[in-house]
Amino acid sequence: MGPKGFQFAIDRGGTFTDVFASCPNGKVRVMKLLSVDPQNYDDAPREAIRRILQEETGNALDKDGKVNSSLIESIRMGTTVATNALLERKGAKMALVINKGFKDLLYIGNQARPNIFQLNIKRPDVLYTEVVEVDCRVIPGMDQCQIDKSKLKWKETYGTTGQKILVIQDVDEEAVRKDLKVLREKGINSIAVVLAHSYTYREHELKIGKIAEELGFNQVSLSHSVTSMVRMVPRGFTASADAYLTPHIKEYVKGFSNGFTDDLKNSNVLFMQSDGGLTPMNLFNGSRAILSGPAGGVVGYALTSYQKETGLPVIGFDMGGTSTDVSRYAGALEHVHEATTAGVTIQAPQLDINTVAAGGGSMLMFRSGLFVAGPESAGAQPGPACYRKGGPLTVTDANLLLGRLLPEYFPKIFGPNENEELDLNATVAAFTKLTDQINSFLKQSGGKSMTKEEVAMGFINVANEAMCRPIRALTTARGYDARTHALACFGGAGGQHACQVAERLGIRTVYVHKYAGILSAYGMALADVVQEAQEPCALVYCPNSFDELDMRLDTLAAVCKDKLKAQGFSESQIVLEPYLHLRYAGTDCALMVSPALGDSAHATKHGDFYTAFVNRYKNEFGFTLSDRDVLVDDVRIRGIGTSVPAEHTAPVSGKGTKPPLEKIVKVYFEGGYQDTAIYLLEKLRPEQEILGPAIIMDSLSTILIEPGSSAEITKLGDIRISVGASQSKSVTAELDSVQLSIFSHRFMSIAEQMGRVLQRTSISVNIKERLDFSCALFGPDGGLVSNAPHIPVHLGAMQETVQYQMKVRGDSLKPGDVLLANHPKAGGSHLPDLTVMTPVFHESSKRPIFFVASRGHHADIGGLTPGSMPPHSTSLAQEGAAFKSMLLVDGGLFNEELLVKELMKPGEVSGCSGTRNLSDNLSDLKAQVAANQRGIQLVTELIHQYGLDVVQAYMAHIQQNAELAVRDMLKEIAKSTIAKTGSAVLKATEYLDNGTAIVLKITLDKDKGSAICDFTGTGVEVWGNLNAPRAITLSALIYCLRCMVGHDVPLNQGCLNPVKVIIPVGSILDPSEDAAVVGGNVLTSQRIVDVVFKAFQVCAASQGCMNNLTLGETSWGYYETVAGGSGAGPGWHGTGGVHTHMTNTRITDVEIVENRYPIFVTRFSLRQGSGGRGQWNGGDGVTRELVFRRTVQLSVLTERRSFQPYGMNGGEPGERGLNLLERVDGRVINLGGKASVEAYPGDKYIMNSPGGGGYGSPSDLHDPNKQTNKQYSEFLERGSVYEYRSAQESV
Repeated sequence: MGPKGFQFAIDRGGTFTDVFASCPNGKVRVMKLLSVDPQNYDDAPREAIRRILQEETGNALDKDGKVNSSLIESIRMGTTVATNALLERKGAKMALVINKGFKDLLYIGNQARPNIFQLNIKRPDVLYTEVVEVDCRVIPGMDQCQIDKSKLKWKETYGTTGQKILVIQDVDEEAVRKDLKVLREKGINSIAVVLAHSYTYREHELKIGKIAEELGFNQVSLSHSVTSMVRMVPRGFTASADAYLTPHIKEYVKGFSNGFTDDLKNSNVLFMQSDGGLTPMNLFNGSRAILSGPAGGVVGYALTSYQKETGLPVIGFDMGGTSTDVSRYAGALEHVHEATTAGVTIQAPQLDINTVAAGGGSMLMFRSGLFVAGPESAGAQPGPACYRKGGPLTVTDANLLLGRLLPEYFPKIFGPNENEELDLNATVAAFTKLTDQINSFLKQSGGKSMTKEEVAMGFINVANEAMCRPIRALTTARGYDARTHALACFGGAGGQHACQVAERLGIRTVYVHKYAGILSAYGMALADVVQEAQEPCALVYCPNSFDELDMRLDTLAAVCKDKLKAQGFSESQIVLEPYLHLRYAGTDCALMVSPALGDSAHATKHGDFYTAFVNRYKNEFGFTLSDRDVLVDDVRIRGIGTSVPAEHTAPVSGKGTKPPLEKIVKVYFEGGYQDTAIYLLEKLRPEQEILGPAIIMDSLSTILIEPGSSAEITKLGDIRISVGASQSKSVTAELDSVQLSIFSHRFMSIAEQMGRVLQRTSISVNIKERLDFSCALFGPDGGLVSNAPHIPVHLGAMQETVQYQMKVRGDSLKPGDVLLANHPKAGGSHLPDLTVMTPVFHESSKRPIFFVASRGHHADIGGLTPGSMPPHSTSLAQEGAAFKSMLLVDGGLFNEELLVKELMKPGEVSGCSGTRNLSDNLSDLKAQVAANQRGIQLVTELIHQYGLDVVQAYMAHIQQNAELAVRDMLKEIAKSTIAKTGSAVLKATEYLDNGTAIVLKITLDKDKGSAICDFTGTGVEVWGNLNAPRAITLSALIYCLRCMVGHDVPLNQGCLNPVKVIIPVGSILDPSEDAAVVGGNVLTSQRIVDVVFKAFQVCAASQGCMNNLTLGETSWGYYETVAGGSGAGPGWHGTGGVHTHMTNTRITDVEIVENRYPIFVTRFSLRQGSGGRGQWNGGDGVTRELVFRRTVQLSVLTERRSFQPYGMNGGEPGERGLNLLERVDGRVINLGGKASVEAYPGDKYIMNSPGGGGYGSPSDLHDPNKQTNKQYSEFLERGSVYEYRSAQESV
């Protein structure tokens, strides 16, 4: 029995619109249309509905020529309209209304740059076109505040969380009305209102919202009602996205429904939200719509594979044209509550879908001996080479060349008139050309030549390995084993790769639903309607607050229930899920948890949230903090109106019968062409078996069964593949370009997974939440093979540390030893960065076969000041505990007694203390040992798979490959330098603010591609702490070389092989053993980069400083670094308010700072005009103002307060920085570049950071259109794996 009327489930994707329809007679229809085809229809989903109704009933249109909605029972739709508007910046014209002093807050964001090695910093554009600053402000009340309030008109009140709030300036309603009127006159109809602390104090936002509505704005997004979570920047982004996208969505929905009788008023129309739940058409809004399309696919595979076809948890693998979406399902949808899409951070529940840049359209390139697939994509226009529009070679072309795609089964929609079939000849021609290029390279390096099939197969292998990395990050990194999962494959391109991806991950079962080509649409048909309610909270989770928590959960539950009942759900169809957003006191890591079942002392009426939180914390992070309070940040209810999907009847079984064969074709696998059987899915019956190699064709996708694997058709007509071992090519120690790319991914993956273990098992905020650490793998000679993440100041520096230990310890190292070092003479950067190294042994050798190491920033290791970063230290002893080569673990025994003694030793120095946080030091060092163990385990697995000789050979091959890339670049630079100046010698000098010169002379060899970097003439060691250990200069050089190469190269010891570095002993760059170095790490490192780029004439100077600010009392400390301007270069403007070069630290959100510390921020905005003018202008610095609420010690450690950041080629220099202290009595004092002073309640610190230099003479103004001329689409990653890596690269 079918439904009463037609039920449509539609996924309107970027390229195709997919439709799944249930007809009243029980029939199922599926359809795929181009999403945009203006010649034939104006709206693809409506056209699909019209076609199906016409074909099934013969009268799709009513008397007015509109689609007859009386035939339709329901429409469920997912759409990429919001995502595309965000990617292409095509939303509504909108304005931002924000507190005075913060007009650039969302532009500056968290001040980190998206791509750490891009000198032309590309920040996503902001969404608003105008800003209105409102002179109103509230701050959290604080018992220990010492500001004299007697003369101030501050009002005390309470926020919705019960928090005390001080209103220090009320809204001037007339001024707001006047400013908003101006916006209306400019034609702006949409605004986002974002005020500090509105998550708890809403009154000001509500007042402004009311005025805006009276003035006729048709979209007013108040940040507290869009998302009431703490943190002003992400809440501001979310409100802006809402104001930017909601009008756009409403317009789309209106256009869609206009083509139906009565505008669909009487039909049940639901839209899919980012969280995998449906919502009525009129409630669908911008901030919840970002993942509307892909969410259907996750629901689709979750509900069709998990515990239906397999008891295993499932990894979703959705491979499309430009990208692949990866997710995981183990009985519950996995949500994240904050994620970034196209540069906009959205705070809203959304499925954890990880998008990686590897799809059918990923471009294939051969660079310096390395096979590269993606991240650039050919997009839909021009598309792959075989699409007949002059596109580049892509993964799709590789599949076509190898016979895995059959043109005769593809629709004829290609070519300029979109009426031709796939062009195999164009693909063959392009591969022949690329293969010639690869072979001429291999001939020079003595390698074996390759056929074009081997080349295509190589690219497929590299693309598959690239897709495995995020799956490993999603599983193993969180404590799950990838091998215990099934792979659910859907999307147009996934079927060609699923077997190989599964085999690489050790997965044995691949599941392909019969509607895999349109699974997102099918998922819409299965999904539930979801109604969420959430509000902030500030309670401790303990029996005293249970009544209040229960009451708040009940109130929210009633709201959700009423809304669902209004949509026609009965009591029995409604499920209410309670959640609390919990975290340990003193940490930032909050988890959204549902309660554990059962009765206990920790249980509220809604269940035991405490036990659920502790179990999940232990699973994700490896330990719990039993002595700390658990705080409730938010209370949330997810109300679900359950759908009853139609039961599908199983087709007749074909057990024991032979599947009907269409034909046999030749398909290329490792080792050569094989006869491969072709079957059509529609002709296959349940329980029939198919042995690989075979291809199952379906109108919607192509499924490849590899040799050694087999497929079975399930009872309901889906495909289950059992993955066997395919014939992989045996790998030898000889260099193979394809294996080189694969090993490069594997070695990087090992460093990444070590980092995940370190983060999960560490305890301090610095490592667990700020992610200030890196992990690395070293060859038998101590040379770096891979490290992750790429924190510039750690690049290459750990190698010096490992090689120092090898020199000092010689052959005395034994299995079970672990070493600890941080001393500048032992390759250290500054003392808080502790490096833990583990040598690895093998029965074949007495010496270590390789090393693993992890370096983490410890918040305190003793010394003059809390935080161990004293601005006024003059000797190393004042900066904390120093280790040159300590056996942290001796033959398996942890040397705790000696370690504690050494960590307390700085207390013997006058004015200093031992470590102020011993328990965190011990826990974090144990976590570093655990991370190293994980690295050893992973490399040992590689050795089992390939053999020790092969793994060590590829460690060396990868280093040689990096060397090759740098040599190629140095040859180019040498040639252009000689052409420009007639000489191969480059020179530059830069002065620190204290007058010390950093002198560099670079001698290039154009034939060998080598360079001598000679710092002779650099000033001597200085009094104070600006001395930089040798390792810092090497890190700065690797960073500069990688920026100049301009594309991904493995960053390892090979990068520095072509470079000979001469640093005079006793200079500021190689100071004596006892010299203070803490400023060298954070300031001098930036100035070394300045001098290198000046010598190479790459671009103008960036701010050349990290603007370090430390403040505190004996019981607490706060440290921040502040952004400035980046330098302009040939063809690009500098960027304002961003961190540059050797740092990329995120700044703590205004609301968090004001809640936790006795300070408040009165201004954080760009310093207009501080960037140098030029043909291309330098980026602006920022102004940041802090008011102190208690007496604090204020310390600043900054550069570029005397000498301006240089311009280049006639560009003007950037403004110098300026540090001011405005006393409460109005007196203003210039603090200079380095100072430590006492500041009193009501004093204001004003930091003006330097701007970047300009490039080219200001009179040669450029053509504004010249900056962007990129033909191919840049791919935007997203998901929790990407968030984690971005966070790692922002320390």
